[in-house]
Amino acid sequence: MTYEENLLALLESYKAGTIDAKTALEKLHAADYTDLGFAKLDHNRSLRQGFPEVVYCEGKTVEQVAAIMEKLAQVHNNILGTRADADKFAAVQKVLPDAVYHKNSRLIFVERKPLPKDDKRYIAVVTAGTSDLPISEEAALTAEIMGNQVERVYDVGVAGIHRLFDKLDLIRNANVVIVVAGMEGALASVVGGLVERPVIAVPTSVGYGANFQGLSALLGMLNSCSAGVAVVNIDNGFGAGRMASIINHMR
Repeated sequence: MTYEENLLALLESYKAGTIDAKTALEKLHAADYTDLGFAKLDHNRSLRQGFPEVVYCEGKTVEQVAAIMEKLAQVHNNILGTRADADKFAAVQKVLPDAVYHKNSRLIFVERKPLPKDDKRYIAVVTAGTSDLPISEEAALTAEIMGNQVERVYDVGVAGIHRLFDKLDLIRNANVVIVVAGMEGALASVVGGLVERPVIAVPTSVGYGANFQGLSALLGMLNSCSAGVAVVNIDNGFGAGRMASIINHMR
């Protein structure tokens, strides 16, 4: 039984008079989160924010990741783990055979009931170079599991700007645009000056020494002269995908 189904069942039981108000409140409170000792899983987040708690796998042991995702999957149809390696996925797959691993983006998916997608509104993920693809795919796949159509426009960086112009109609017709770039991060400013949609810029740690592991791209994007460009943290494809999803679902 999912978290939402459990809440509905409790409300129906109270309505039918099979449990009293005090018992209903106690059960509602108990259903809100699970305490595993090393983690407190926030089940109510799916109601508050429209998607269950996402597991950041880096820094956790394989046992912790497996236990967290197993419990989340007991009460939610769709769950997501980010920054996962092959060992952590192997541990998750033992307890969740339907889990899927996207090696390039380092994401673990369980998607039992895909969220509906509006085929008239989509998110464009625009990438400067092939080296940026792991972060681009983290953004794109995050947006997709959260119920969005995604169009990918990859390897259109400023070193060959004509490649971007060939895809400009596709980018301009998007509801939200995510731009992923390393090096100096110039692509975000270029795209921002060409579209009337919100642009979410993602600096990546791709680049030589003076890139400072993405700091030069971050500062370049933060100093963009194009209006309508917002910036997430270095290599934070998940954050960009989540923000784009929220914007795309607004009516």
